[in-house]
Amino acid sequence: MEYKERYREWLKNKYIDKETKKEILELTDDEVKEAFYSDLEFGTGGIRGIMGVGTNRVNKYTIAKATQGLADFIKSKGIKYPSVAICYDCRDNSRYFSEVAAAVLAGNNIKTYIFKELRPTPMLSYAVRYLEATAGIIITASHNPPEYNGYKVYWDYGCQMVPEMSEKLTGEIDKLEFKDIKYSNFEKEVENENIIEVLEIIEDSFIEKSKTLSLNDDVDKSIKIVYTPLHGTGLVPIKRLLEEMDYENLHIVEEQMKPDGSFPTVESPNPEDEKSFELAIKKAEELDADIILSTDPDGDRLGVACKNTNGKYKLLTGNETGALFIYYILESLKAKNIIKENSLVIKTIVTSELGRVIAENYGVDCEDTLTGFKFIGEKIEEYSKTDDKNYIFGYEESAGYLIGEYVRDKDAVTSALIAAEMAGYFKKMGSSLAEELEKLYKKYGYYLDELQNIKLEGIEGKEKIEKIIDTFRNENMNDYFDGKIIIKNDYQEKISTNFKDNNKYPIQLPESNVLKYIFEDGSSFVVRPSGTEPKLKIYYSVVDNSLEKSKEKYKKIYEKVNEIIDKV
Repeated sequence: MEYKERYREWLKNKYIDKETKKEILELTDDEVKEAFYSDLEFGTGGIRGIMGVGTNRVNKYTIAKATQGLADFIKSKGIKYPSVAICYDCRDNSRYFSEVAAAVLAGNNIKTYIFKELRPTPMLSYAVRYLEATAGIIITASHNPPEYNGYKVYWDYGCQMVPEMSEKLTGEIDKLEFKDIKYSNFEKEVENENIIEVLEIIEDSFIEKSKTLSLNDDVDKSIKIVYTPLHGTGLVPIKRLLEEMDYENLHIVEEQMKPDGSFPTVESPNPEDEKSFELAIKKAEELDADIILSTDPDGDRLGVACKNTNGKYKLLTGNETGALFIYYILESLKAKNIIKENSLVIKTIVTSELGRVIAENYGVDCEDTLTGFKFIGEKIEEYSKTDDKNYIFGYEESAGYLIGEYVRDKDAVTSALIAAEMAGYFKKMGSSLAEELEKLYKKYGYYLDELQNIKLEGIEGKEKIEKIIDTFRNENMNDYFDGKIIIKNDYQEKISTNFKDNNKYPIQLPESNVLKYIFEDGSSFVVRPSGTEPKLKIYYSVVDNSLEKSKEKYKKIYEKVNEIIDKV
């Protein structure tokens, strides 16, 4: 269907209200094209897009349609007493969209639990399992710009839907017309207790579970901690958890305490972005803080900064923080002689190999999944049933970490506690996060991992991303890299080609439009489209025996990759 046809359909549709139609008529030709050129799709993070009218926008109609599709999907399972938990973040319209979703579920006779107040994503994952709900919804766009919002769906084991399931859900959504959506009245359904507002009992239980993951009592709990929620959902649970665990020197960045979907103090509310740490670093310098913690709007990603060896505050990458977590957790378990057989760390294919090397040094396996924490959650669920592996820790390079398995998504709340504990432990030992990281590099090699984001918006941008990936897939990359590539992993074709023995091997992971090239020295680069934003992502990973040599290697690969992109 052409965008003009979708546009006209909305204007004549009697199920679209007059106010929305008025907004549609006020759009320019270019705005009409962007708003209607496609339907919002489920990506690695569910639906995510700019708020506004149209099929390619997040609005009450696209939210309602997605929820009706979910209701139909649940009904197709023949579940006797289905229920859904709903949570939401600080973004504009998040509470409103959560009420729209609840009203549609109630209209389908599905019991709904909705959080009274905004709370982090990991608490929704926990609530699904705690309430024994059939599914969960969180209204969030993570760290996207203020004009975005989104809709993520979880299944009964507390994990985001994996592709096989989300494809079936998408099929249900695609069948629908607006006349098929069953609405009920939100207030009336709350009165009738078909929609139940929840919070305290779930939060209390979540906090108590988080406390059990503490690894050491013998730590310096007087360390100075600066924390910023970046106007998001992390403040209440993280402040409560750290204070109840006796961290007496917690300082919040006041300018960023209040939930605010416009994110007025930052360009991007992303704890991976050093610019978002400006106010926190200023406060840390005033206090001479030991550690800075930052969470994104929906409280699932954690940024960590600390003083480097020159005394300047430095934001650690997700790969660096993950490596420190693995080292600290496994060292603590080893000291107590409680590393179990078949213990496992899980990471994604774009996450640094440093974590694997550290884990294997402790006799712990490291398994790779596709990008997206739902794949880590799926593995945790699988091993919880088979007992083949003893899960310890899961993480991804984009600042997502999960310690313990009562949550099945990345959890910045509990990770904040362990990061503070780790800093306090090293301080008591006369060391610091920066010094311990340097020791890891000296022992295992200087891993340098960099991410390049190429923003390509709109229809033309989407087509350009496809062309670039096709170029990397179809051309011989060894023509560009002097024959130094030894492995090509094509996760769409699910084939690994080894250029040394000229054999092809199956990849035992779900299909995904991702390419990974591995060099003879262990360096690599990965090309993939973002599942949540209009971006092409390129992940570079190099290792050598000094930082200078690693930087040199990275520069050469980066320049060659971008030379290929520039030709497309």
